Amino acid sequence: MKDLKRYLIMAKPYWGLLVLTVAALIGVSAVSLVTPEMVRRLTAMLTEGTATKERVITYAVILLAAYVAKAFLTFISKFKAHEAAWKFVGDLMLRVYGKLQTLSMRYFGDKQTGEIMSRVINDSRNMETLIAHALPDLFSNILIVIMVTIMIFTINPILAALSLIPVPFIIFVSAKFSGRVHSLFRRNQEVLADLNSKVQDDVSGIREIQSFGREDYEYKSMKECCKYYSYVNIRANFFAAIFHPSIEFLTSIGSVLVMGIGGALAMKDVLTVSDVVGFFMYLSLFYSPIATLSRIVEDMQNAFAGGHRVLSILDMEPEIKDSENAVDIGRAKGEIEFRDVSFSYKESEPVLKNLSFKVETGKMVAFVGATGVGKSTIVSLMERFYDPVCGSVLLDGKDIRDITVESLRRNISMVLQDVFLFNGSIYDNIAFGNPSASRDEIIKAAETARVSDFVCRMPDGYDTVIGERGVRLSGGQKQRIAIARAILKNTPVLILDEATSAVDNETEALIQQAIDELSKSRTVVVIAHRLSTVMKADNIIVLEDGKIAEQGNHKELLKLGGIYAKLSNINTEKIRTEI
Repeated sequence: MKDLKRYLIMAKPYWGLLVLTVAALIGVSAVSLVTPEMVRRLTAMLTEGTATKERVITYAVILLAAYVAKAFLTFISKFKAHEAAWKFVGDLMLRVYGKLQTLSMRYFGDKQTGEIMSRVINDSRNMETLIAHALPDLFSNILIVIMVTIMIFTINPILAALSLIPVPFIIFVSAKFSGRVHSLFRRNQEVLADLNSKVQDDVSGIREIQSFGREDYEYKSMKECCKYYSYVNIRANFFAAIFHPSIEFLTSIGSVLVMGIGGALAMKDVLTVSDVVGFFMYLSLFYSPIATLSRIVEDMQNAFAGGHRVLSILDMEPEIKDSENAVDIGRAKGEIEFRDVSFSYKESEPVLKNLSFKVETGKMVAFVGATGVGKSTIVSLMERFYDPVCGSVLLDGKDIRDITVESLRRNISMVLQDVFLFNGSIYDNIAFGNPSASRDEIIKAAETARVSDFVCRMPDGYDTVIGERGVRLSGGQKQRIAIARAILKNTPVLILDEATSAVDNETEALIQQAIDELSKSRTVVVIAHRLSTVMKADNIIVLEDGKIAEQGNHKELLKLGGIYAKLSNINTEKIRTEI
């Protein structure tokens, strides 16, 4: 009930449609009572010999009008219920998507894309059943039961009381079923999310699957997932298969009692034949909604199982959010400082330990070191994808936790080693950095990043569609597009995280020229294994075990003869070998 209350509050913009649905359902319920009454009166006339042509025609016209009204009201109720439901589902998906955008990278670190997609789409979609079917049907059927109960008590209280005997048993069985299947339907949604994750992973990694000859293995793995998904659904439907016949049997007990006792009363002239016939017709209206309630219980449990997973996302508290005193700093100068920063992804595994350094405005700083020493973590902290465990990260002397997240990230451009490009044109992907930029500005950024070198060879030029994640481009081409995107954003801080790792030496030299030009007007943070990329940096920070082991410019570090000098020798030997 707590979750249901939340859903109804979230559906407040569509209460008008739901009220119209309810009004139509009340009309349908009222009109449904006309048929038994007309049949009862006609039977009484025929058995008493008082029937006339005019009265029969009158009853037929009334019955026809009732059927027409019922058809129209049913259309209104179903259409408006679905209109409200699908608008609510659309809003719910958008609300979940918006919430996901506020969550930190830590949330996404242990989540599979397919699982998140399943929550946003499949689980949200299940709420349509609740709004458009379960709740309207629940209301209308309860209303019909109440109306019919009143009618049968007016005909004969004894028979009416006998008709109610199965009701407590039906309620008991329904409650047991509801409690049993709730966990099964929730498990069903979890397994469906796992199945989505499996498909998404395999489709994304189809090149690796084929190149390593793992098709049979992945097929068998998928087969097991599908079998388990089938098993979970079959188990839930097993209990449903027991439940529905049980409800039908219990409702039939009432009909048996009414037939036996009602027939006996009619034989003793306590009841008229018309009352018995009318009673049975009302009884069908009485038990049919009760039987329908069993389906409604199943639909609601299925919807609640998905809805619970949706609410779990909406209830997530963003780890990274604006403080009460956060301010918009406008365009920053670009001075960056770390003061005694420590950080860990897992509590027992520190990545950075009391790290302190300062990057002056317009300078280039480079971070080098072995894999896993915390280089990428540093830039993640600069962008405030995470907050440090202790210490402070400052931009222009101000703690970035006191700067609005939007204005902080508006001042920083980032090019990552693992480039993500959207399924669109080259032009659209570059324009993503600044949607308001003119075409001339976009092409200029592309030329600076040396994108034009390969675009001119493509039949559609900048309008060439590159496929999902840029699948139709080489690694170097994707990185140059990402650099162009960052250049177009034109921020005072530019972060290059292994931005030239997938380009050849010639292209790297061209991109390095562009970086040199950019570094004159902005602060540049570089992470690279190729030391040729960092040689011109104003300050090179060598990391080891989460701490600063050495720092200085290229010449100073070579003279020091330490870690950097060894890395430089290794790089030199590698280049000679390649030549």
